Amino acid sequence: MFTRTESFREFIRFYPTVSIIVGIHIALYLFTILPIFPNLWFIENFSGVNLYIINGEYWRLITPIFMHSGFSHVLFNSFSLILFGPGLERMLGGSRFLLVYLVSGLIANIATLFIEPLTYTHVGSSGAIFGLFGYYIAIIVFRKNILSKQNSQIIITLAVISLVMTFVEPNINITAHIFGLLGGFLLGALSKK
Repeated sequence: MFTRTESFREFIRFYPTVSIIVGIHIALYLFTILPIFPNLWFIENFSGVNLYIINGEYWRLITPIFMHSGFSHVLFNSFSLILFGPGLERMLGGSRFLLVYLVSGLIANIATLFIEPLTYTHVGSSGAIFGLFGYYIAIIVFRKNILSKQNSQIIITLAVISLVMTFVEPNINITAHIFGLLGGFLLGALSKK
C-alpha cells in the first residue's frame, strides 16, 4: 500500500489529486526561488500571517498549505504525500481525498490563528499531511477490516514518530501538526460507515 511501484506516468494517472497537489507544491516553491518570478510577492501574499488573517486576508488560511520555506521542507512534505496519499486517494476517490486534505489543513491553520501570537507566520502542508495520518488512524479504530494489520502498524508507528519529532525539531508549527492530526481523525470518524 505504501510502496510505490508505478511509473511516473502511471502514478499521475492513478493518483491525479496527489499529483496535482505535489505539482502545486513544486510550482509555488519555484515561484519563490527562481529570479524570473516576483519571489517576495508570493512569500508575502501566500504565507499564513495571523495578524493579516484577522484583518480579513482569509485566503491565508488555505495558501500556506501549499507554500514551503525551503528545498528540504517542500521535498519532505511532498515525499510524505507521495507515500501516504495514494492509498487514501484510492480509498476515498479524488474529491473526498482533496476535501480531507484541505479541511485538515484548514483546521490546522485555524487552530494556529487562535493559539499562536498575532505575529506568528507559517507555511507548509504538514498540518494537512498530519490530517491524512489522523484519517488513517480513524480507519484503524473504526473500520479495522479496511487496512491490513501490517499497514495499520506502519501508520501508527510513523504517526507516533512524526508526532514525537514535532516536539524535537526546531521551527515546527506544533499547533498545526496536532490539530491537523485531530482534524483528520475527526473527519475519518464522521465518515465511518
